[in-house]
Amino acid sequence: MKMRMRWQLGVILAVFFCALTIQAQHDSHPYTGDRSAGDHSWSGFTSSMEKMHADMAAIGPSGTTDLDFVRLMLPHHRSAIDMAKTQLLYGKDPQMRRLAQEIITDQQSEIELMELWLKQRDRQKHE
Repeated sequence: MKMRMRWQLGVILAVFFCALTIQAQHDSHPYTGDRSAGDHSWSGFTSSMEKMHADMAAIGPSGTTDLDFVRLMLPHHRSAIDMAKTQLLYGKDPQMRRLAQEIITDQQSEIELMELWLKQRDRQKHE
């Protein structure tokens, strides 16, 4: 279980840093071509990332690593779901569409687990 969690965290961090790199490149080279279907999907991807960054930046440290992890991961997972939905809307490759559906399912399950953990933690705090 620990190995799987480390692997998942490594993948999440890699995706996050790749997204930051892509965003930085996008900011330094604004899109100047014709509007196309690809532009709609790109817009969907980037708006998901921008919302995620804003939501994560609005979270202040709690002083508790576990709580901070969960509070920061929730917008990250929601963004992954939004990006996967964009892929389902505009993507054509069957393998990538299947992956997008799996991401939606897996991330939603993890969101539910984190939200449950937050509720249980809140209940214990008030007992």
